[in-house]
Amino acid sequence: MRLTLLITILLVGSYCSLTQANKSQCYGTTAQGRIEHSVKLPAKGTNFVSYSGLAGALGRTYVHADVAKIMLAAYGSLALSHPNKVYKYAETGLKHGGKFKPHKTHQNGLSVDFMVPVTNPRGESVHLPTHAFNRLGYDIEFDNNSQYKNLSIDYPAMAAHLVALDKAAKQRGFKLTRVIFDPQLQPELFKTPHGAYLKQHIVFSTKRAWVRHDEHYHVDFAIPCKP
Repeated sequence: MRLTLLITILLVGSYCSLTQANKSQCYGTTAQGRIEHSVKLPAKGTNFVSYSGLAGALGRTYVHADVAKIMLAAYGSLALSHPNKVYKYAETGLKHGGKFKPHKTHQNGLSVDFMVPVTNPRGESVHLPTHAFNRLGYDIEFDNNSQYKNLSIDYPAMAAHLVALDKAAKQRGFKLTRVIFDPQLQPELFKTPHGAYLKQHIVFSTKRAWVRHDEHYHVDFAIPCKP
């Protein structure tokens, strides 16, 4: 009961800070666009953290206000349904959008990278390490058994996160445009208890992207933008 109350208080505080911000307006596409009145994501919450405090300070964690609300609602839902799981978001975009090197998209506040949730040898949910020596996690490579050193991709936790994002988006009148994740690893996602939902409701990439997308999954949100 106390945990539920604490989570509710934290979520209400985060939600209020976002709703007080100006309404975001995105333009163009994720590959060629910009955004006005974006919001900066919180560095951490009950069950999530940012991939880098420095990257946040450099302005690389801005999104459309509705994307932020969807993300926080999803994390809040997961804190109740999966209280022992932790999550980490990564690159999002710049305050005013535009080119976001080295990414080909992330230009109008509707793209978010999430580091894959992982478990340690004891089966505990832990954060994937992200620091300067592994290019903030983006240089990590998982093998064909979904292993990196002593860490394993937590597919049930990842699937639960995607379902939570999809439901939170739809509750607000939006949806997920697509999820980019290594096609060779996707079958493991579909084996989870949420596999049927993922296949029915979420569009996944079918071809390998210009980078592998095994250590992170890229999510685009379908929110109307001006040309």
